[in-house]
Amino acid sequence: MKSLGFTLSYWCIALFLSLPFLGTAQAKKGSPPSTRPFLQEKSFIQINGQEQWVTLQGNPSKPVLLFLHGGPGSPLSPYADQMYGAWAKDFLLVQWDQRGSGKTFGRIAPSEISPEFLKANPLTLEQMTSDGIALAEYLIQRLGKTKVILLGTSWGSVLGMEMALKRPDLFHAYVGHSQVVNASQNFTAAYQKVLQLAQQADDQPSLTLLRSLGAPPYTAAKSYGQMLRVVKKYERERSLPAPSAWMVLSPEYDKEPENQHRADGDDYSFVHFTGDERLGVPAMASGINYLRDGFELKVPAFYLQGEEDILTPPELTTAFFQKLKAPQKSLVLLPQTAHGFNQQVLDAQLKILQEKVLPLLQ
Repeated sequence: MKSLGFTLSYWCIALFLSLPFLGTAQAKKGSPPSTRPFLQEKSFIQINGQEQWVTLQGNPSKPVLLFLHGGPGSPLSPYADQMYGAWAKDFLLVQWDQRGSGKTFGRIAPSEISPEFLKANPLTLEQMTSDGIALAEYLIQRLGKTKVILLGTSWGSVLGMEMALKRPDLFHAYVGHSQVVNASQNFTAAYQKVLQLAQQADDQPSLTLLRSLGAPPYTAAKSYGQMLRVVKKYERERSLPAPSAWMVLSPEYDKEPENQHRADGDDYSFVHFTGDERLGVPAMASGINYLRDGFELKVPAFYLQGEEDILTPPELTTAFFQKLKAPQKSLVLLPQTAHGFNQQVLDAQLKILQEKVLPLLQ
């Protein structure tokens, strides 16, 4: 399948019958899952008129943990068993291929991602927030719960904030990793940081590229992708890596056409996130600014942030956190950790859940 071929999957790095449609997201009829000691379901669920891929794994008597992957367009589901499978004894784990990503994108994937397809299938923050809220409502109804826990990473931290701001009644708590605070400011700060690092290292290839691009904002998604490759290079040099086993695709996802659908979904989602003037696609990123309009949450909010994160720098996250009002809040800074995942991130996530979130449910 032909694709636009310019994006970088970075804002992350995230069998059963389809259910009939009723309302926004339809629960399956039948015996409640709480009667079963372990639940493992994988299905397409109708959410706001589109079939979206959702998996449930774990003990249905335990709290529900809804993962919000990054990207947008970078699903966590193909890697979730390796990364988070051990948590299934303490939580009911929910992975969701968001609109425009992974198996969900595969349901609408064209033979070519053309400008016409992009315009005819817009991706908006409002629509994806509505999808996430509908999914949370479905999970509460389907599983007989009162609320769920949100865990968002990078782009998923935007969805997490939006969902918690709009429907706090659905959530026990929000846990944000690599929190996007102001997307435009994040991009500008990232450019300035890698330009400084490249100058210090006398990294002429990177300097040539960065100087040719100039500082953002850019009018083309390709320019953001090129800059982010330099960001990724310097973050990799300054942080502990993730275990190699985490990046091995689960066999059921490592096949065609699913591999192509994931790559094309990345392209489709990324161009909508950054925007592209030539393609006539507006930028979702332009409206994201929690330094302006995200200072009061009605749910407990817990954040973890890599000290070596260039893309969502800890300085911005800290400035946001200091002004944030929430019933409870905390911020953990992780050394030798950048924007993506490593063992320290998962250890910190689990510690927050065990020590901060679970006591709220008692």
